Amino acid sequence: MTTLAEHLQSLTTLEPAEIEWLHLVVGDWQLVADLAFSDLVLWVQGGQAGWQTVAHVRPNTGPMVFHDDIVGTAPTSTRRALIEEAHRSRRLVRGREPHAGEEYGVRVEAIPVVRGARTVGVITMHTHAIAQRTPSRLELTYRRLADALARMIAHGEFPSPAAPTGLRRGAPRVGDGVIVLDVDGGVTYASPNALSAVHRLGHLGDLVRSNFARIITDLAQAAEQPIDESLALVVTGRAPWRTEFSTRSASVSMRAIPITANATRTGAFILLRDVSELRRREQELLTKDATIREIHHRVKNNLQTVAALLRLQARRVPEPTAKNALAEAVRRVGTIALVHETLSQGFDEMVDFDEIAVRGLRAVVEVATREHPVSHTLTGSFGRMRAEDATAMAMIISELVQNAAEHGLADRGGTIDLAAHRATGTDGAEELTVTVTDDGVGLPPGFRPVLAGLGTRIVTSLVQDLQGRIRWENSSPHGTRVVFVARLRPLER
Repeated sequence: MTTLAEHLQSLTTLEPAEIEWLHLVVGDWQLVADLAFSDLVLWVQGGQAGWQTVAHVRPNTGPMVFHDDIVGTAPTSTRRALIEEAHRSRRLVRGREPHAGEEYGVRVEAIPVVRGARTVGVITMHTHAIAQRTPSRLELTYRRLADALARMIAHGEFPSPAAPTGLRRGAPRVGDGVIVLDVDGGVTYASPNALSAVHRLGHLGDLVRSNFARIITDLAQAAEQPIDESLALVVTGRAPWRTEFSTRSASVSMRAIPITANATRTGAFILLRDVSELRRREQELLTKDATIREIHHRVKNNLQTVAALLRLQARRVPEPTAKNALAEAVRRVGTIALVHETLSQGFDEMVDFDEIAVRGLRAVVEVATREHPVSHTLTGSFGRMRAEDATAMAMIISELVQNAAEHGLADRGGTIDLAAHRATGTDGAEELTVTVTDDGVGLPPGFRPVLAGLGTRIVTSLVQDLQGRIRWENSSPHGTRVVFVARLRPLER
């Protein structure tokens, strides 16, 4: 599927700034299509046919004209004449053409897309011409707004590069509600949905012939909320900005579109959307996330308390075997606490395991180092993984590093290398290969994992939980290498 940028680069000789302007137009032309109840088609000069369509949008507010994908096609002779006249004259050109297979026709209007002193493309607006039907006031108002935006496109005044982007979910659309303002900010029309949205904010009167900025100011004062600069710009229609306004009863997102003629503002219209339920759900998710983080924080604190109690108990036990067993328990509890500490600092149930690996590796090596120095290295990246996988992974690495430091390097010192490699398996599942290598004494003769100690049995069990496999082998020229492969759960449920 060829993108708009690829179409423009391959078909035209437009400058990068002109291509960016067409991207801005296409990024905001759904608004025009919905107001005009029309399909919009963008044509550029290029290709063997001379003109070719590179983008197409259908209205959300009315019946579509083109059911098939027409991107990449050439215009008919009738459309070509309209397109070329609009391109040459730099003004709106209206025409009419029959629609094959239908009893009614389709009105066509060509709109030159102007940037600076150059016409960089032409938009054709295709509208069903349905006879024997009187349009409602809403339709007439919307079409007048669409005509105003079309004239602004023809003069290079729409869309506005100053309009902010990247707002939160819930941006208003034409179907959500429209308020039309005159040049002084007075309301000349309010759609039923817009009227309902303002009523939910707390204003119970009519909107027409009222000053919209005064209405919002009164609501803000009643709700004891400060009025910021962006809100004032939007409710007066003086700047193409977006904002959100909340009272105790509702939240409404707004977007202002100033209407200009020859660079002079003649009015504006505001899109409104009641986002109360959307914000309530977002707040519930934030509360849930905060609760989960608090739970992880408390679990971490409880585990650290357990580790401290075990450490105190180990100091009172005279038998070396029991003392070592309690020390091992302290280390294992601390490893699990480290995972919960990382989860308590995030916003989801995924963790960046590289940080856990570094901290866990450093902690085990520092505790295990006695008379002979032990260094460590980490190569590769573990990446992000789910909490269930992270706990098992941390325990496996902790046990393997502890075994390497305690049994392989206890009498000579050396280096422990931890390496990670993440790849996609043949069945599409994420696989993580982890290698723990030391340059110590190597495996004891006749080593068998099933007959080894508690730590090795823990590792084997956790690898099975991760649907993985593991092997122990001697490293060259000396030392031990342990390689295990784990199948990670998908990050998205």
